[in-house]
Amino acid sequence: MENGKLYICPTPIGNLDDMTIRGVNTLKMVDIVAAEDTRHSLKLLNHFEIKNKLISYHEHNKKSAGIALIDRLLEGKNVALVSDAGMPGISDPGEDLVKLCIENGIEVIALPGASAVVTALAASGLSTRYFHFEGFLEKHKKTRNERLEYLSKLTSTLVFYESPHRLLDTLKVFQKVFGNRQMVAARELTKRYEEYVRGSIEDCIQHFSTAGVKGEFVLLVAGNDAVEVETFDTSIEEHLLELMAKGLTKKEATTEVSKKRKLPKKEVYQVSINLKK
Repeated sequence: MENGKLYICPTPIGNLDDMTIRGVNTLKMVDIVAAEDTRHSLKLLNHFEIKNKLISYHEHNKKSAGIALIDRLLEGKNVALVSDAGMPGISDPGEDLVKLCIENGIEVIALPGASAVVTALAASGLSTRYFHFEGFLEKHKKTRNERLEYLSKLTSTLVFYESPHRLLDTLKVFQKVFGNRQMVAARELTKRYEEYVRGSIEDCIQHFSTAGVKGEFVLLVAGNDAVEVETFDTSIEEHLLELMAKGLTKKEATTEVSKKRKLPKKEVYQVSINLKK
């Protein structure tokens, strides 16, 4: 029996008119629609008069639901993966389902469509030549700060997602780590009250402290245009071995390489555990 196919089907990030004709036709054609929130997706299907079988697939059930979906795909059923808004698999548990499909030889077809990242970036006025999409920041304070310290060295435009209740705290952390760089806060994209707030990080803090905070946000921060990039002739592994030969422990060498190369400690640690004894 021929395997079914997994269709990555973007949904509007606010304005239902942004749903593509191909997206609607795909949702009508498939046997199963795997949705992050079935109640939310049911409204979309009803709007386009799509009668289909919805199955729940989200962060908290992705392991069991993923296995069940793979079984159906191997039976020849076609599945469309949708998120609550935008492109499934981007800051989204759909990433895991795509990996499962590839591991099982199931074809994955991604449809083009709405994406908050690209929409906000295109209208931001910041550099679009190079950009780094970070998505939602880690909630753990130490891990988040280490990650931001690493990002502060990048020259590319930085793009984040943020919820309204964490916005002001995040902006204040940005100011502490990045300084008072230029940034853009885009909220309620494609909806009635869409807004782009442009200025320095301090300007954005003052604006939302006064105007209040509503809606989901895409935050874009200008890259570090003053960074001095140091190059290395050795690999991370060789750098670690050199320091350990000088008497540093593996832990000390990992910390030193991370600091010297301006890399996340986790990345260097991963290399260190694979070193030959």
